[in-house]
Amino acid sequence: MKKILQAVAFLTLLTFSGHLFAQQYYNVLKYGARNDSSRKATTAIAKAIAAASKAGGGTVYFPAGKYLTGPIHLKSNITVLIDAGAELHFSDDFDDYLPMVKSRYEGVDVTSFSPLFYAYEAENIAIKGRGIIDGHGKKWWHFVEGYQEGQERSKWQVIFDSLNKNILLPDDPRQMKRGFLRPPFIQPMYCKNVQIEGITIRNSPFWTVNPEFCENVTVNGVTINNPPSPNTDGINPESCKYVHISNCHISVGDDCITIKAGKDIPGRTKAAPAQNYTITNCTMLSGHGGVVIGSEMSGDVKNITISNCIFDGTDRGIRIKTARGRGGVVEDIRVDNIVMKNIRDQAIVLDMEYAKGLPLEPVSERTPKFRNIRLSNITAYTKTALYINGLEEMPIQEISLNDVYFEAEQGITIRKAKDIELNKVRINVKKGSPLVTENVQQLSVNGFTSGTK
Repeated sequence: MKKILQAVAFLTLLTFSGHLFAQQYYNVLKYGARNDSSRKATTAIAKAIAAASKAGGGTVYFPAGKYLTGPIHLKSNITVLIDAGAELHFSDDFDDYLPMVKSRYEGVDVTSFSPLFYAYEAENIAIKGRGIIDGHGKKWWHFVEGYQEGQERSKWQVIFDSLNKNILLPDDPRQMKRGFLRPPFIQPMYCKNVQIEGITIRNSPFWTVNPEFCENVTVNGVTINNPPSPNTDGINPESCKYVHISNCHISVGDDCITIKAGKDIPGRTKAAPAQNYTITNCTMLSGHGGVVIGSEMSGDVKNITISNCIFDGTDRGIRIKTARGRGGVVEDIRVDNIVMKNIRDQAIVLDMEYAKGLPLEPVSERTPKFRNIRLSNITAYTKTALYINGLEEMPIQEISLNDVYFEAEQGITIRKAKDIELNKVRINVKKGSPLVTENVQQLSVNGFTSGTK
C-alpha cells in the first residue's frame, strides 16, 4: 500500500509539474498570431507577453513559420524563444514604430522610434532559439542615405524635433538634425540579466545588438548578417557593466563589435562607463573594424578583455578611436590570441584624432586619454601593421605588444606617445621602414625583427 501511495504521489507531482511547465510557455499562435506572415502579429505577441508577465514570467514561444510584426516590447522575466524554422520579419512601415520611446542614438539620450526589440528597466529577459529575426532595413537605409541637408523634414523628423527640444546635444549638434534617426534592432535600456543566444539576425535598420546602461549582459552563439549598409554595427554594448560576448559570427555594414560610453557633453554628464567586458571565441568577416572602442567613449571604457578571435576581411582589426573634445578615458584593455587575415587597412590602430583638423586645446575634462593597453599573441596579414597617434596635449601612454607577427604592406607608425614597449615583434613589409616614430618618449624595443616580403 505504501508503494502504491508513493507511485500515486509521484504521478501527481509529474502531472502538476507538467501543468506548470505547460503554463510557462505562451505560444503566440494561441494569442492570434499567424505563422504565414499574412497579417501583422504585433498585437498577438503583446498579448502573449502580457499574459506571461501577469503570471510572473514565462516563455513566449514562436513555433516554425514566418511572422510579420512591428516592435516587440519585453517585460521582466520574459524569454522570447524563436524555434528552429521560425522567422520574425519586422515591418518596414515607419509608423509601426510610433509612439517614440526613450532611447539612445550614437551616445546621445533621445526620444525616438521604438527599437525592434525593446525593454526599459526590466530584469531577467532573453531572446533565444535557432530561428531568424530579419529587420528589413533596406527602406530605413534608403531613407537616411537619400536625405539632403535643407530639404523639408518628414513627419517623423517633426515628431522627433517636438520630443527632443531640451536634450543635451553633442559638440556638433548638426548630427542630430541633419538626418533621420533609425531604430536599433535590439535595445534593452537600464536592464539587468539580459541574454541573447543562438539566433540569427539580419538586415538591421541601424545598430544591431545595442544594450544601454545594462548590467550582466550575455550574447552567446549569435550570428549577425547585415549587407553593406550605413551604421549597421553588430554588437554595441554602451555604458554597460559585466558584458559577456562569446561564440558569435558577425558580418556587417559597419563595425562588428563596438564598445561605447556616450558622446561629448551628454556622455560626460551621464558618466556611465563601459566596464568589465569579456569578448571571446568570435569570428568577424565584413566590417569597418573587428573589435572597436569609441569613438563615443566620453563616459570611460575600462577593464576589457578580447581573446581567441579571428578577423577575416574586416577593414581594421583592433581599433580604438576618439577625438579632441570627447573626454573620457580608455584604460586597462587586454587583447590576446588573435588571428587577422585580409585586413584592408590597419591591423591595430589607436587614434586620438578620429575627427581631423580640431585645434589644440588645454588639458581639461574635454581631453580624452588612452592608457594601459596590452596586446599579445597576435598574427596579422594586413595592409598596415600598427598605427598609434596621440594628441600633442595628451600622448597615448603605456602600450605594449608582446609576441606579435605582422605580414604587411606598410609597417608600424607611432606618433605622440609615451611608454611604448615592443617585445618579440616580427614584421615583414613590402615597402618603407618597418618602424617609424615621431614625438615618442620612453620607447622600449626588445627582440624586434623585420624583413621584406
